[in-house]
Amino acid sequence: MLTLSQDDVLKILPKVDVFTTVEAMFGALGRGEAVQPKQVQTLFPGNKGDYINYSGVWMSAGVYGLKTSPFIVHDKGYTVTAWTLLMSTETGEPMLLVDSSRLTLERTAATTAVAVKYLSKKEAKKLAVIGSGAQALAHIRYVSGLRNWESIKVWSLNSSELTAEKQEEFKRAGNGVLEFAPTKEIALEEADVILLCTSAASAVIKACDIKGSPLITSISTNAPGAHEIDPAMLANMEVYCDCTATTATVAGEMKLAAQSGCWNPEMVKGDLGALVNGSCPVPTGDKPVFFRSIGQGLEDVAVALAVMKEFQK
Repeated sequence: MLTLSQDDVLKILPKVDVFTTVEAMFGALGRGEAVQPKQVQTLFPGNKGDYINYSGVWMSAGVYGLKTSPFIVHDKGYTVTAWTLLMSTETGEPMLLVDSSRLTLERTAATTAVAVKYLSKKEAKKLAVIGSGAQALAHIRYVSGLRNWESIKVWSLNSSELTAEKQEEFKRAGNGVLEFAPTKEIALEEADVILLCTSAASAVIKACDIKGSPLITSISTNAPGAHEIDPAMLANMEVYCDCTATTATVAGEMKLAAQSGCWNPEMVKGDLGALVNGSCPVPTGDKPVFFRSIGQGLEDVAVALAVMKEFQK
Protein backbone atom coordinates (compact mmCIF):
# COMPACT_ATOMS: atom_id res chain seq x y z
CA MET A 1 0.00 0.00 0.00
CA LEU A 2 1.29 3.42 -0.97
CA THR A 3 1.62 5.93 1.89
CA LEU A 4 1.95 9.64 1.11
CA SER A 5 2.86 12.36 3.59
CA GLN A 6 1.88 16.03 3.49
CA ASP A 7 5.22 16.82 1.81
CA ASP A 8 4.52 14.20 -0.87
CA VAL A 9 1.10 15.71 -1.50
CA LEU A 10 2.47 19.24 -1.86
CA LYS A 11 4.95 18.07 -4.49
CA ILE A 12 2.28 16.27 -6.54
CA LEU A 13 -0.66 18.70 -6.28
CA PRO A 14 0.52 21.18 -8.95
CA LYS A 15 0.22 18.36 -11.51
CA VAL A 16 -3.32 17.32 -10.47
CA ASP A 17 -6.42 18.83 -12.07
CA VAL A 18 -8.51 18.90 -8.90
CA PHE A 19 -11.40 20.85 -10.42
CA THR A 20 -11.95 18.41 -13.31
CA THR A 21 -11.55 15.46 -10.95
CA VAL A 22 -14.21 16.73 -8.54
CA GLU A 23 -16.56 17.65 -11.40
CA ALA A 24 -16.20 14.16 -12.92
CA MET A 25 -16.87 12.53 -9.55
CA PHE A 26 -20.11 14.49 -9.04
CA GLY A 27 -21.12 13.55 -12.57
CA ALA A 28 -20.66 9.88 -11.65
CA LEU A 29 -22.63 10.37 -8.44
CA GLY A 30 -25.49 11.91 -10.40
CA ARG A 31 -25.54 8.93 -12.77
CA GLY A 32 -25.71 6.40 -9.95
CA GLU A 33 -22.13 5.22 -10.46
CA ALA A 34 -21.13 6.28 -6.93
CA VAL A 35 -22.63 6.18 -3.45
CA GLN A 36 -22.32 8.88 -0.80
CA PRO A 37 -23.25 7.80 2.76
CA LYS A 38 -23.78 10.33 5.52
CA GLN A 39 -20.90 11.43 7.73
CA VAL A 40 -20.42 9.47 10.95
CA GLN A 41 -19.18 11.12 14.12
CA THR A 42 -17.63 8.98 16.84
CA LEU A 43 -17.38 10.80 20.17
CA PHE A 44 -14.65 10.15 22.73
CA PRO A 45 -15.68 9.52 26.35
CA GLY A 46 -15.48 12.50 28.70
CA ASN A 47 -15.66 15.16 25.97
CA LYS A 48 -12.10 14.37 24.96
CA GLY A 49 -12.75 14.79 21.25
CA ASP A 50 -14.14 12.88 18.30
CA TYR A 51 -13.50 11.33 14.92
CA ILE A 52 -15.57 12.45 11.92
CA ASN A 53 -15.58 9.79 9.21
CA TYR A 54 -16.36 10.54 5.56
CA SER A 55 -16.72 7.55 3.26
CA GLY A 56 -17.79 6.94 -0.33
CA VAL A 57 -17.77 4.43 -3.18
CA TRP A 58 -16.91 5.55 -6.71
CA MET A 59 -17.75 2.25 -8.37
CA SER A 60 -17.03 3.26 -11.96
CA ALA A 61 -13.54 4.30 -10.82
CA GLY A 62 -13.06 1.05 -8.87
CA VAL A 63 -12.46 2.63 -5.49
CA TYR A 64 -13.88 2.84 -1.98
CA GLY A 65 -12.49 5.46 0.34
CA LEU A 66 -12.66 6.68 3.91
CA LYS A 67 -11.36 9.94 5.26
CA THR A 68 -11.13 10.00 9.02
CA SER A 69 -10.49 13.26 10.84
CA PRO A 70 -9.83 13.30 14.58
CA PHE A 71 -10.26 16.21 16.97
CA ILE A 72 -8.26 15.19 20.06
CA VAL A 73 -8.49 17.33 23.18
CA HIS A 74 -5.40 17.61 25.41
CA ASP A 75 -4.90 19.30 28.76
CA LYS A 76 -3.54 22.23 26.80
CA GLY A 77 -4.84 22.63 23.28
CA TYR A 78 -5.96 20.02 20.78
CA THR A 79 -4.81 18.01 17.77
CA VAL A 80 -6.57 17.84 14.41
CA THR A 81 -5.42 15.59 11.57
CA ALA A 82 -7.01 13.98 8.51
CA TRP A 83 -6.08 10.82 6.62
CA THR A 84 -7.72 9.13 3.64
CA LEU A 85 -7.64 5.40 2.94
CA LEU A 86 -8.42 4.08 -0.55
CA MET A 87 -9.33 0.45 -1.24
CA SER A 88 -10.01 -1.37 -4.48
CA THR A 89 -13.62 -2.41 -5.13
CA GLU A 90 -12.25 -5.25 -7.27
CA THR A 91 -9.70 -6.86 -4.95
CA GLY A 92 -10.70 -5.46 -1.56
CA GLU A 93 -7.05 -4.56 -0.98
CA PRO A 94 -5.85 -1.20 0.37
CA MET A 95 -4.21 1.00 -2.26
CA LEU A 96 -3.36 4.30 -0.56
CA LEU A 97 -3.05 6.00 2.81
CA VAL A 98 -2.56 9.74 2.41
CA ASP A 99 -2.38 12.78 4.68
CA SER A 100 -5.53 14.69 3.70
CA SER A 101 -4.94 18.02 5.41
CA ARG A 102 -4.09 19.92 2.23
CA LEU A 103 -6.36 17.78 0.08
CA THR A 104 -9.34 18.85 2.21
CA LEU A 105 -8.54 22.49 1.46
CA GLU A 106 -8.29 21.83 -2.27
CA ARG A 107 -11.40 19.67 -2.66
CA THR A 108 -13.51 22.14 -0.68
CA ALA A 109 -12.56 25.05 -2.91
CA ALA A 110 -12.88 22.95 -6.07
CA THR A 111 -16.40 21.87 -5.08
CA THR A 112 -17.44 25.50 -4.68
CA ALA A 113 -15.88 26.26 -8.05
CA VAL A 114 -17.97 23.54 -9.71
CA ALA A 115 -21.05 25.21 -8.21
CA VAL A 116 -19.93 28.60 -9.55
CA LYS A 117 -19.49 27.10 -13.03
CA TYR A 118 -23.07 25.77 -13.13
CA LEU A 119 -24.98 28.27 -10.98
CA SER A 120 -23.52 31.73 -11.58
CA LYS A 121 -24.69 33.91 -14.44
CA LYS A 122 -22.52 33.66 -17.55
CA GLU A 123 -22.20 37.43 -17.57
CA ALA A 124 -21.08 37.60 -13.91
CA LYS A 125 -18.40 40.28 -13.54
CA LYS A 126 -18.11 41.12 -9.85
CA LEU A 127 -16.92 38.65 -7.23
CA ALA A 128 -17.00 39.20 -3.47
CA VAL A 129 -15.11 36.99 -1.03
CA ILE A 130 -15.89 37.14 2.69
CA GLY A 131 -12.92 35.66 4.53
CA SER A 132 -9.17 36.06 4.19
CA GLY A 133 -7.77 32.72 5.32
CA ALA A 134 -6.52 29.68 3.46
CA GLN A 135 -9.99 28.72 2.22
CA ALA A 136 -10.63 32.20 0.82
CA LEU A 137 -7.35 32.13 -1.07
CA ALA A 138 -7.99 28.62 -2.41
CA HIS A 139 -11.51 29.60 -3.52
CA ILE A 140 -10.13 32.57 -5.45
CA ARG A 141 -7.56 30.34 -7.17
CA TYR A 142 -10.24 27.92 -8.31
CA VAL A 143 -12.86 30.41 -9.52
CA SER A 144 -10.56 33.07 -11.01
CA GLY A 145 -10.72 31.57 -14.50
CA LEU A 146 -14.41 30.60 -14.52
CA ARG A 147 -15.79 34.01 -15.42
CA ASN A 148 -14.39 37.22 -16.87
CA TRP A 149 -14.17 38.98 -13.51
CA GLU A 150 -13.82 42.75 -13.68
CA SER A 151 -13.42 43.01 -9.92
CA ILE A 152 -12.73 40.74 -6.96
CA LYS A 153 -13.24 42.31 -3.54
CA VAL A 154 -12.09 40.59 -0.36
CA TRP A 155 -13.11 41.45 3.18
CA SER A 156 -12.94 39.83 6.60
CA LEU A 157 -12.83 40.99 10.19
CA ASN A 158 -9.04 40.76 10.11
CA SER A 159 -8.19 41.24 6.43
CA SER A 160 -6.60 44.57 7.25
CA GLU A 161 -4.06 42.68 9.39
CA LEU A 162 -2.72 40.51 6.55
CA THR A 163 0.98 40.83 5.86
CA ALA A 164 2.11 42.50 2.67
CA GLU A 165 3.34 39.10 1.45
CA LYS A 166 -0.05 37.49 2.04
CA GLN A 167 -1.88 40.39 0.38
CA GLU A 168 0.34 39.97 -2.66
CA GLU A 169 -0.46 36.24 -2.76
CA PHE A 170 -4.17 37.07 -2.86
CA LYS A 171 -3.63 39.62 -5.62
CA ARG A 172 -1.71 37.13 -7.75
CA ALA A 173 -4.54 34.63 -7.37
CA GLY A 174 -6.98 37.35 -8.42
CA ASN A 175 -5.26 37.95 -11.77
CA GLY A 176 -4.74 41.65 -11.20
CA VAL A 177 -8.33 42.63 -10.43
CA LEU A 178 -8.40 41.82 -6.69
CA GLU A 179 -8.55 44.43 -3.98
CA PHE A 180 -9.23 44.41 -0.26
CA ALA A 181 -12.42 46.23 0.66
CA PRO A 182 -12.44 48.42 3.78
CA THR A 183 -15.93 47.23 4.79
CA LYS A 184 -18.21 44.28 4.19
CA GLU A 185 -20.77 46.58 2.57
CA ILE A 186 -18.27 47.77 -0.04
CA ALA A 187 -17.15 44.20 -0.74
CA LEU A 188 -20.73 43.09 -1.38
CA GLU A 189 -21.76 46.10 -3.45
CA GLU A 190 -23.27 44.94 -6.79
CA ALA A 191 -21.63 41.52 -6.39
CA ASP A 192 -22.75 38.84 -8.86
CA VAL A 193 -21.13 36.02 -6.85
CA ILE A 194 -20.43 35.99 -3.11
CA LEU A 195 -18.12 33.32 -1.68
CA LEU A 196 -18.45 32.87 2.08
CA CYS A 197 -15.19 31.40 3.37
CA THR A 198 -15.34 31.98 7.11
CA SER A 199 -15.22 29.86 10.24
CA ALA A 200 -18.22 31.71 11.67
CA ALA A 201 -20.79 29.70 13.62
CA SER A 202 -23.51 32.30 13.03
CA ALA A 203 -24.67 34.44 10.11
CA VAL A 204 -22.27 36.86 8.46
CA ILE A 205 -24.81 37.70 5.73
CA LYS A 206 -28.39 38.91 6.18
CA ALA A 207 -31.09 39.74 3.65
CA CYS A 208 -30.44 43.46 3.98
CA ASP A 209 -26.84 42.92 2.82
CA ILE A 210 -27.91 41.54 -0.56
CA LYS A 211 -29.05 43.40 -3.65
CA GLY A 212 -30.33 41.74 -6.83
CA SER A 213 -29.97 38.00 -7.40
CA PRO A 214 -26.36 36.99 -6.74
CA LEU A 215 -25.06 33.47 -6.20
CA ILE A 216 -23.98 32.98 -2.58
CA THR A 217 -21.86 29.96 -1.68
CA SER A 218 -21.18 28.70 1.83
CA ILE A 219 -18.89 26.08 3.37
CA SER A 220 -19.25 27.02 7.07
CA THR A 221 -17.73 24.76 9.76
CA ASN A 222 -18.51 21.55 11.63
CA ALA A 223 -19.64 23.43 14.75
CA PRO A 224 -23.18 22.39 15.78
CA GLY A 225 -25.72 24.48 13.87
CA ALA A 226 -23.02 26.55 12.16
CA HIS A 227 -24.25 28.79 9.36
CA GLU A 228 -22.97 31.77 7.37
CA ILE A 229 -26.32 33.22 6.24
CA ASP A 230 -29.51 34.08 8.13
CA PRO A 231 -31.62 30.88 7.90
CA ALA A 232 -34.73 32.98 7.17
CA MET A 233 -33.18 33.96 3.83
CA LEU A 234 -33.68 30.46 2.41
CA ALA A 235 -37.41 31.05 1.95
CA ASN A 236 -36.66 33.68 -0.70
CA MET A 237 -33.75 31.95 -2.46
CA GLU A 238 -33.21 29.23 -5.04
CA VAL A 239 -31.31 26.64 -2.99
CA TYR A 240 -28.78 24.06 -4.17
CA CYS A 241 -26.22 21.92 -2.35
CA ASP A 242 -23.34 19.54 -2.97
CA CYS A 243 -25.37 16.38 -2.27
CA THR A 244 -29.08 16.57 -1.42
CA ALA A 245 -29.19 13.22 0.38
CA THR A 246 -26.52 14.18 2.89
CA THR A 247 -26.65 17.99 3.14
CA ALA A 248 -30.27 19.17 3.11
CA THR A 249 -31.05 17.88 6.61
CA VAL A 250 -27.61 18.49 8.12
CA ALA A 251 -26.39 21.99 7.18
CA GLY A 252 -26.93 24.45 10.02
CA GLU A 253 -29.01 27.10 8.25
CA MET A 254 -31.14 24.41 6.58
CA LYS A 255 -31.90 22.69 9.87
CA LEU A 256 -32.74 25.99 11.56
CA ALA A 257 -34.92 27.16 8.66
CA ALA A 258 -36.81 23.85 8.68
CA GLN A 259 -37.33 24.04 12.43
CA SER A 260 -38.77 27.54 12.11
CA GLY A 261 -41.22 26.34 9.44
CA CYS A 262 -40.15 28.87 6.81
CA TRP A 263 -38.44 26.31 4.58
CA ASN A 264 -38.08 22.57 4.11
CA PRO A 265 -35.45 20.31 2.52
CA GLU A 266 -37.78 19.39 -0.34
CA MET A 267 -37.32 22.94 -1.62
CA VAL A 268 -33.71 22.22 -2.66
CA LYS A 269 -33.74 22.61 -6.46
CA GLY A 270 -30.77 20.37 -7.16
CA ASP A 271 -27.26 19.27 -6.27
CA LEU A 272 -23.95 19.04 -8.09
CA GLY A 273 -24.60 15.53 -9.42
CA ALA A 274 -27.81 16.71 -11.05
CA LEU A 275 -26.29 19.98 -12.29
CA VAL A 276 -23.33 18.28 -13.95
CA ASN A 277 -25.69 15.85 -15.69
CA GLY A 278 -28.27 18.52 -16.59
CA SER A 279 -31.04 16.71 -14.73
CA CYS A 280 -32.30 19.53 -12.49
CA PRO A 281 -33.53 23.08 -13.12
CA VAL A 282 -30.94 25.82 -13.30
CA PRO A 283 -31.50 29.15 -11.51
CA THR A 284 -34.14 31.41 -13.03
CA GLY A 285 -32.23 34.57 -12.19
CA ASP A 286 -35.27 36.04 -10.43
CA LYS A 287 -34.02 35.37 -6.88
CA PRO A 288 -30.70 35.10 -5.04
CA VAL A 289 -29.17 31.64 -5.38
CA PHE A 290 -27.69 29.79 -2.41
CA PHE A 291 -25.23 26.90 -2.67
CA ARG A 292 -24.28 24.98 0.46
CA SER A 293 -21.44 22.50 0.76
CA ILE A 294 -20.71 20.42 3.86
CA GLY A 295 -17.89 18.36 2.35
CA GLN A 296 -18.47 14.86 1.02
CA GLY A 297 -16.37 11.73 1.43
CA LEU A 298 -16.44 11.22 -2.32
CA GLU A 299 -14.63 14.51 -2.78
CA ASP A 300 -11.79 13.15 -0.64
CA VAL A 301 -11.87 9.82 -2.50
CA ALA A 302 -11.71 11.51 -5.90
CA VAL A 303 -8.82 13.84 -5.11
CA ALA A 304 -6.83 11.16 -3.27
CA LEU A 305 -7.27 8.84 -6.26
CA ALA A 306 -6.05 11.53 -8.65
CA VAL A 307 -3.00 12.16 -6.46
CA MET A 308 -2.22 8.43 -6.33
CA LYS A 309 -2.46 8.09 -10.11
CA GLU A 310 -0.17 11.09 -10.63
CA PHE A 311 2.37 9.71 -8.15
CA GLN A 312 2.42 6.36 -9.96
CA LYS A 313 3.14 7.85 -13.40
